[in-house]
Amino acid sequence: MKRTGSTDENVRMLLVSMKEHEKPFWNYVAEELDTPTRKRAEVNLFKINKLTKANEIVVVPGKVLGTGSLDHPVIVAALSFSKSAEQKIVQAGGKILSLKKAMEEIKDFKNTSVRLMK
Repeated sequence: MKRTGSTDENVRMLLVSMKEHEKPFWNYVAEELDTPTRKRAEVNLFKINKLTKANEIVVVPGKVLGTGSLDHPVIVAALSFSKSAEQKIVQAGGKILSLKKAMEEIKDFKNTSVRLMK
């Protein structure tokens, strides 16, 4: 049986645009995202808090969950967020981005600290 890929049209369009991007980082994110929903990354806020510094950019090829808290501002780009994760990120002074928006905004990887979490 041949695997058909995501049935969500938005995810399919996102994967196409990521694979066409000139930066290899986005190609890797697309590979991580092109998995069944049950195998996609789910990252809790306590992990983001533990592994990042203030004002870093975190890319999650999956969902960000609200377990834990943030004590510093970070920019988080992910496929989806739980409601509590959104609230806690904004309360800590951080910013939430969709993966599509992150591809447009993160142009220069040399001057920014971008971390992939899965």
